[in-house]
Amino acid sequence: MSNISKGRGYVYSLQYHVVWCVKNRYKILTGELEADLRWILQRIADDNGFLITELNINEDHVRILIDCKPQHYISNMIKALKGVSGRYLIQKYGDELLKKLSAGHIWNASYFIVTASEDTESQVRDYIESQR
Repeated sequence: MSNISKGRGYVYSLQYHVVWCVKNRYKILTGELEADLRWILQRIADDNGFLITELNINEDHVRILIDCKPQHYISNMIKALKGVSGRYLIQKYGDELLKKLSAGHIWNASYFIVTASEDTESQVRDYIESQR
């Protein structure tokens, strides 16, 4: 169960289950690229002050459970996660990736998001963990 946190004048518990896919569902998130993606996603979360409490990377999509403060705008968090990670991976694996991807983008423009409550958080965690 997630922790109840306190801010100045408010109490909160916010978790988001987020999924996004590789452009055209290409199966590129394997090996060293997967390890680098894990590292950069954690770094983005640390730099922006939110937590990734679960992370599962499949060959063609990413599933995460984010725990954040009310001041975090979910669209900004997603923009940071997808934008920074995409730029990082293209810089590191540029030629290899660009051969497989169209228009030089790693990620599909869309994403799926749903909130997790105290009642559903353990189910979401189990689901993300089981998707390998």
